Amino acid sequence: MAGRGTVKAHSGFNANNDAEVLYKAMKGLGTDEDAILQLLTARSNAQRQEIKAAYKTLHGKDLVDDLKSELGGKFESLIVALMTPPIKYEVTCLRDAIKGAGTDEKVLVEVLASRSPNEVNQIKSLYKQEHNDDLEEDVTGDTGGHFQRMLVVLLQASRQQGIQEDLIQSDAQALFTAGEKKYGTDEGQFITILGNRSNAHLRKVFEEYRKLSGYEIEESIQRETSGTLQEVLLAVVKCARSVPGYFADGLYNAMKQGAGTDDQTLIRIMASRSEVDMLDIRAEFRKRFATSLHKMIQGDTSGDYRKALLLLCGGDDA
Repeated sequence: MAGRGTVKAHSGFNANNDAEVLYKAMKGLGTDEDAILQLLTARSNAQRQEIKAAYKTLHGKDLVDDLKSELGGKFESLIVALMTPPIKYEVTCLRDAIKGAGTDEKVLVEVLASRSPNEVNQIKSLYKQEHNDDLEEDVTGDTGGHFQRMLVVLLQASRQQGIQEDLIQSDAQALFTAGEKKYGTDEGQFITILGNRSNAHLRKVFEEYRKLSGYEIEESIQRETSGTLQEVLLAVVKCARSVPGYFADGLYNAMKQGAGTDDQTLIRIMASRSEVDMLDIRAEFRKRFATSLHKMIQGDTSGDYRKALLLLCGGDDA
C-alpha cells in the first residue's frame, strides 16, 4: 500500500524554518490561516512531529496549544488531527467514542474493522500507555451482545494470513447454514468466520457463498442481522472486499444530500488516510458515485476547512 497517499514527505524539509513560518502566522494581530494550512498539508505526519519539537525548542511553547488558541471550529479539529501521530490519533478517537456521552459505535466499528492486526496491536498498547486502561475492557464495558463479541474478536488482532483453500467451501456453507438456511440466525458463525479469516480468503468465501445461495453476503447480513451487529459485519465485509472502497463509502455517507455533513467522520477519514491510500479512495469514490470526492467536498464545506480538505484530497477526478 506504500505511496498511495496524497500527502508525502516534503523533500526540502527544514523543521526550524517551518516552525518560524507557523510562529509568524500566529504572532500579533490576526492569524494567517492560509499559511498554516498550506504548510501543514504539504508535510508528512513524521515531519509535523519534527516541526512541533523545533517550535518548542525555539519558542518554549507547544505548537498544538498555540494552534488551538488561534484557530476554531472544524478547521481547528482538522489541523489538530493532522498534528497528531497516527496511532495516537486512533487511540484518541476510540477513547472519545467510549468515554463521551453515550458510545459512538460508528467510530469503534470504523477503526476496528478497517485496521490491520498489526495496527490494532499498536493501538491497544498505546491506549494502555496513554490511559492506563485496557481497551478491550473499556469496549466490553460499553457494548453488549453479539456486537460486543464481534468487537472482541477484532481486538484479538489474530486474523489468519493467506488463503486456506480447504476451508473456502466449508466456510461458505457454514455461513449459508447459519443464516439463509435456518429459521433464526446463528450469529456466532458469522462472527467467527468474518472475524478470523484473512481478507483474501474472505473474498473467495463470498464468491463461493454467492454460487451456493444466490445472494451476495451483504444481502444476507442485511436480512439476517440488525442494529450495531449488522453495521460491524457489513464494515468487515466491505473492508475484506476493499479498504479504500469502505472509506469511499464512509466519505460519501458523511456528505450525502439531506443528512447534513458528518464532519467528525469527514475529518477522521481525510486526516487518517491522507498518507495511506487517499489516491485509491478517490478512485473508488469516482467508480461508485456520480461525482468525484473533490467536487463533493467542494460543495459540502467552506472556508479554510474546505481549503485544507481539498489539499488533503489532492486533486479532482473528472
